[in-house]
Parts: sequence; C-alpha cells; structure tokens
Amino acid sequence: MIARRSLAAAVLVLAAPVLSACGGNFNQQTNQIYNPAEGVDDRSGSVDVLNALVVSTENGSGTVVTTFVNNNLDRKDRLESIAGAGDDSNLEVTPGGPTTIPAGGLLNLAQRGRNFIEGERVRAGNFVDLTFTFQHGTAITVNAPVVNGAEPEYTSVPQPTPTGAASPSESATDPAEESDVESPQVEPTGSIEPTATPSE
Repeated sequence: MIARRSLAAAVLVLAAPVLSACGGNFNQQTNQIYNPAEGVDDRSGSVDVLNALVVSTENGSGTVVTTFVNNNLDRKDRLESIAGAGDDSNLEVTPGGPTTIPAGGLLNLAQRGRNFIEGERVRAGNFVDLTFTFQHGTAITVNAPVVNGAEPEYTSVPQPTPTGAASPSESATDPAEESDVESPQVEPTGSIEPTATPSE
C-alpha cells in the first residue's frame, strides 16, 4: 500500500507545476484532494487513470494523454483499447505506442503514447468522454478536457498527421511491450565494422 501511494504521489509531482508554500492551517489546500494539472483522475479501479486529457493543435483531431498506475503488485496489465463513449461514441481512434502497464508500475502516454482521435467535438475548450479498457482491470470512462496543443507545456506531445492516421513508425509495437519494466529503447545501428590496425 505504501509503495502504491508513493508511486501515485510521484506521478502527480512530475506532472504538477511548482506550487507556492501554503500556511499551516489544517484546512489549507495542501491537505485536500487536489489535481494540480488540467486533466481528470479516476482511481475507482485496479488501474488508476491520472491526468487524462486530449491535446489538440487542430480542430477535429488530437492526442490522448494520461498516466496509468497499476495497483496490482504481482501482475502486469495491458491497455486493450481507447474509445469514445456517450455523445462521443463516434470518435475515431488510431491506437499506437506501448500498452503494457508493469505490475506496481505505470505507463505514461504523454511520453510514449501515439493514441490519436478524430471527431467533431475534439477542439480546445471542449470535453470528450473516453473509455479505457484493460486486460485485467475494470474499464474506466472519464470526461476528459481538450487542451490547446500550442501551449508550451504540450508542444512535445505528438499529433496526428494531416490525414488523421499514424505513420508506420508511430503505430509500431514497442519492444518493451513484453517486459514488466519499461526501459529505454536503443535503436539498432547495424553491424560494426572492425577497426583497422595500422601496420607497423
């Protein structure tokens, strides 16, 4: 339980801007449940959905961003799908990037995800209903805000191509998918030619 809380706290610290110090009153904001970012949280299942939002630089398309925390310390989980729900059930989703959520670990779609969506309501200032389905965990539906991808904090988030589809390199399965622990991927550089030894 302590490890789970520490992991969730670390995620929020990484996502949060620097906050000014507050007074020591017990009713101060720092003692209340608070989401410091623009996204929404859902901790109702075995997989926590943290800071879920859609980053959009062009009306009609955007990228789903969130962090999943697997509360099961013994079994990894997997993101099976992302789909529109309710009034947004007609959203077109192009999945991509890693989907494995390590046991007791996390998967950050802001850093490595390529989950693009298209729909009339996908525009900055709106909210869209999204359902995240997992291999083992309970499906979670959130009402995620759509934020402006031109804002400095979102410019590094990948966006759909003009046609709304991911390129082959974006859609490819991540080699870390079969591992319980995410690790940096090293791109192959081809064969290494032997170094010639100068003749004496």
